[in-house]
Amino acid sequence: MTVTSLATLPPRKLPMRALLMLLMCMAFQIAAWVLIIIALLQLGFAVFNDEPNPRLQSLGRSVGRYLGQIAAFVSFSTETLPFPFSDWPSAKV
Repeated sequence: MTVTSLATLPPRKLPMRALLMLLMCMAFQIAAWVLIIIALLQLGFAVFNDEPNPRLQSLGRSVGRYLGQIAAFVSFSTETLPFPFSDWPSAKV
């Protein structure tokens, strides 16, 4: 089975979806902590350099999109699985 075929679940596979939802909830918690660390680092950059770090801005934006993708999956808004089953979300606006 390829990564592409795993990225979208066929409907009515509830036991598999429940397991994937549990895994995605754990990934959500880890990503949320990563976002908190990014926010604290950005605060440090803003205090000491008077401007935020553009690379951390980009990373924060993509982590935020990842959190949104996970929320959409676990709330049954989409059948598309987030990373690592699909590509990491882009930071572009």
